[in-house]
Amino acid sequence: MPPRTRGGYTSDAPRRRPTGSERRRRVHLREVDPVPDLDPVEHPQHDRDETEEVFEGAPRGPIDRSILRSFHKHVAAKIWLGEDRAPLKLVNHGAKLQLWELDMERSRIYETVHRSGLAPLTSCSHRVASRPMLSAFCERWQPETTTFHMPFGEMTITLDDVASILHIPVTGSMISFPQPLRVDDANALLVELLGTTDVEASRETEQCRSPSVRLLWLRDHFSTITDASSDDDIMFATRAFLLHLVGCTLFADKSATSVAVVYLELFRDLSMVGSYAWGAACLAYLYRQLTTATRFEVRQLGGYLTLLQAWIYEHFPEMFSSPDMSYTESRPRALRWRPHVIPDSLQSVRERLDRLQISEVCWEPYVDHRAEHPLPDIAWYSGCLKCGQVVEPYHPERVLRQFGYIQTIPPRPFTPPRPDRSILLEQYWERWTDHVLTDQSRGRRCHYSGSGESVPEYMAWYDRISHRIVQPPQLRSGFTTDARSSLPSHAASTSDTRAARALTLLRLVISGGREQSVDVFWGALNEAHGILAGSDETSASHSTPSPAPASHSTPSPATLPFFSPATFVYPPAASDDPPPLIVPPPPASVAPPAASGPPPPLIVPPPPASVAPPAPALDSTASTTVYVRAKRKKKT
Repeated sequence: MPPRTRGGYTSDAPRRRPTGSERRRRVHLREVDPVPDLDPVEHPQHDRDETEEVFEGAPRGPIDRSILRSFHKHVAAKIWLGEDRAPLKLVNHGAKLQLWELDMERSRIYETVHRSGLAPLTSCSHRVASRPMLSAFCERWQPETTTFHMPFGEMTITLDDVASILHIPVTGSMISFPQPLRVDDANALLVELLGTTDVEASRETEQCRSPSVRLLWLRDHFSTITDASSDDDIMFATRAFLLHLVGCTLFADKSATSVAVVYLELFRDLSMVGSYAWGAACLAYLYRQLTTATRFEVRQLGGYLTLLQAWIYEHFPEMFSSPDMSYTESRPRALRWRPHVIPDSLQSVRERLDRLQISEVCWEPYVDHRAEHPLPDIAWYSGCLKCGQVVEPYHPERVLRQFGYIQTIPPRPFTPPRPDRSILLEQYWERWTDHVLTDQSRGRRCHYSGSGESVPEYMAWYDRISHRIVQPPQLRSGFTTDARSSLPSHAASTSDTRAARALTLLRLVISGGREQSVDVFWGALNEAHGILAGSDETSASHSTPSPAPASHSTPSPATLPFFSPATFVYPPAASDDPPPLIVPPPPASVAPPAASGPPPPLIVPPPPASVAPPAPALDSTASTTVYVRAKRKKKT
């Protein structure tokens, strides 16, 4: 084969001039510093095109691409460039669980389900899920860190959240399968563990076109079995119920109608069902579903959405939640909320999250719940979570504020190993006590409970590696691109520039009329307040803006940091001595009160002469009678 030259052409082939796009791409690659790859193994879902080292067109996107290396494929990148995605279709089976309930006639099945630790799932699942709310949070999920990137830092669903919201075990054996199940093996498993015939099993898997069975098929064949049935039938029905339960909750897939038969292997020995770490497997499965939903072409979201929705209710109670006043702390926290579909659109939820401030977050929502369910030690585990062929990293060091600690700059996230190395993962998980965060790694606790503190350099680092604002300013409701381009630069820190910018912003809102939504007015006032109350020290601690030019030029609309979160001001430390009470003297113009005595008579001035007294009101019946009589006389 002829050797290739530097340009990629063989010595025998005619050399051609590169096109304009090729020349621009070469210049682009020479100007960009290469990002070092510190991971020896690249995750398959994080593969990226090496020619796309910088996400162009998004000044609010990650400047340092060493963390979010697949951001150019993220849905947030497409939204920033002007493309939009409709709310995701949600796979929620909360209503289907009520079609197969365990009453007194099926007490033997319920006893086995109760011993498995999965009984809370039968009552805490939400029947409805909010598409705009869950879709907006999916747009903030980052696969490399397995966290939600909010305007003020990272947040995620932890093992503590799973234990408190669902009350299912988060410790135990890792759920692992040796290899993916084939259709023939699925048929044999159905015959062995559910007592079906070969014809029934083959017909069902053929209809599903996969090694799965329909949820409806499980209900039709096993929901009629009671305590009066034989022991074998009760055992088959118990396995079918557990398979139906995890298919509707923990491992709900995008088929929306079926469940994989491979989970039936976990119910072979019914006495060992309670020994699995169901909460850890559920969290790994939900992580993977959120990761898949971050791709722009994906239109559906699976996983246990009750866990995701209840987590949002717990940490953002002022924005989305509707509490149930009859809730008691002995029950799962998922029952604390009344699920409802918020009337806001996806666009509105995006803008609300972009304007979200750190003071609006409930960082420690389970303080009242600790008496019933203390913080599990495994919540501090730093490693990998596994559910069958799904392996996802778990980083509590990135969300220290959710545990009441001051957030520091976390280490670089690690890439999980391949799923086929299940033996190493299981050994690592079994020794999870050796892989929890030490007291030194946790750092110092927050000065005030629920304050969400972070070290001063955290926000400057986070602004470089993250994409804090999803909705571009020129695409937000209530403002036009021309109006936004007329705003002065936000980089200057003088008081005159702040006042001019705040007044310009308020004039734009007032000129928009009353047809605009309340969110637009609230956001503009909040932004104006942040501009006027800003300071050089505050700006320097949260971001690293470029130095302001001598003359304020008109910036591009995409570079305006609209509705950026204001700096959180902590209350002063408590003092032992109370401050002195200072009562100001009354002004000199105020006369002293009169001496006590009978009150003066009330004098009512007469009405002006030009105002005529009101005429007495006529009775409606009399006026009608007069009108009828006059009409009759006229006819006569």
